[in-house]
Amino acid sequence: MPIIVNLDVMMAKRKMSSGELAEKIGISQANLSILKTGKAKAIRFSTMEAICKALNCQPGDILEYREHD
Repeated sequence: MPIIVNLDVMMAKRKMSSGELAEKIGISQANLSILKTGKAKAIRFSTMEAICKALNCQPGDILEYREHD
């Protein structure tokens, strides 16, 4: 898939665990795991906003586009 999710990278940079982030943004750890692994089909803007606020980052720090080879 050409959209790469770098959520785990940002979490590591901010030294934040999955449990802590899930609690801060109000979603389950299972749903956060789906986002982290790139298996999600969509993400709500409100969820992206909450993630960016919690991690003090921009959406582009979390999502990346790579052209298919």
